[in-house]
Amino acid sequence: MKQTPIKKELVDGLISELGVQDFAKATIREVKQVAFMAEQKSGVEFIKMEMGIPGLPAAKVGVDAQVKALQEGIAHSYPNIQGLQELKDQASRFVKAFIDIDIQPECCIPVCGSMQGTFASFLTCSQANKKKDTVLFIDPGFPVQKMQLQVMGVNYETFDVYDYRGEKLAPKLESYLQKGNICSIVYSNPNNPSWICFNEAELQTIGELATKYDAIVMEDLAYFAMDFRKDLSTPFQPPYQASVARYTDNYILLISGSKAFSYAGERIGVTCISDKLYHRVYPDLAARYEGLPFGPVFSTRMLYALSSGTSHSAQFAMAAMLKAACDGEYDFRKEISVYGERAHKLKEIFCRHGFHVVYDKDLDEPIADGFYFTIGYEGMTSGQLAHELMYYGVSAICLVTTGSHQEGLRVCTSFIEDHQYAMLDERMAIFHENASGK
Repeated sequence: MKQTPIKKELVDGLISELGVQDFAKATIREVKQVAFMAEQKSGVEFIKMEMGIPGLPAAKVGVDAQVKALQEGIAHSYPNIQGLQELKDQASRFVKAFIDIDIQPECCIPVCGSMQGTFASFLTCSQANKKKDTVLFIDPGFPVQKMQLQVMGVNYETFDVYDYRGEKLAPKLESYLQKGNICSIVYSNPNNPSWICFNEAELQTIGELATKYDAIVMEDLAYFAMDFRKDLSTPFQPPYQASVARYTDNYILLISGSKAFSYAGERIGVTCISDKLYHRVYPDLAARYEGLPFGPVFSTRMLYALSSGTSHSAQFAMAAMLKAACDGEYDFRKEISVYGERAHKLKEIFCRHGFHVVYDKDLDEPIADGFYFTIGYEGMTSGQLAHELMYYGVSAICLVTTGSHQEGLRVCTSFIEDHQYAMLDERMAIFHENASGK
């Protein structure tokens, strides 16, 4: 066997020090910590693929607007709990421009990133009907959303959509919904980590079943318009971002500033609740919250209790970015298309050295190149592969932590630098030679 770039004893010792007993279940932060310490102690540069952090500069139009707001003294004022009116107006425009869905500004509420949006949504949905106490995840998905439910003490169920695409989705989904205890259905589109994108037929299935069984769909659009197979960059013109909002009134759209605008640090996003759901009165919510309908409970109770509003200056940034995108002055898709280019190059390197893409198809169409993709290596479990790659200075998280039942890893393209392609090629050649020679 050829010598690995980093000594096995070093990596194994660090994993042991952190108390990670099963590397397949290591969290993103634990994998990151092992990679950081191994890099420091060995002096060998790591190719870091574990963290889903934007690797691009924040949108200038947002920075300029936020700085201006701060200079004009906005920091001294509490924000309106319902949000800055300009941001609400521009969020409504943005949804129309890029999804072709009508949502009134009143129903578009700023949040401290989609993380807070999901937390407040989970709280509201799980209390809307006492008989519906369980959240259903169409996995794989973002692990922290399940942690949020753990913190709340809310039940959840989950299934891996890998074997249930297309016509197989409806019976699988209905098998959970017909129990009568599902309050909400959660998925991301494009998907973190697999990068699958539900098509219109699948979204219609989800929407119609949500209506039939009176469940609320939480559509996580953290990677808004990042299906780079389609030109989704022109406002108010098709093609549009695919959405369940065309097929049901029971929906909440979670739009984040973090990835599309590289504005992760300021924790800003918008939760857009359908007009009908916003004004719907649920007897159990009304009894608990002075007769308020769904939308005001979300904002004046849940968000108010969590943070008393969203960063005031960041709302000016988000409003400016959404406005510029709707006006055609800021092509955010062009800025972030580099993620797709990186994914294409990385997949080619991995596949040339014996790896395969785990979630490789959207039905009969090849998966898009984007912010994430998934890899596996025949004969290795997720934990074995993740652990082994650490010896080669490559860090990634296991799919099992995302609710996937497939063996493999999630790869994030955000931090890849140009000089690392050759480095990865060289290291994976050694990996493949060592692995196949066992």
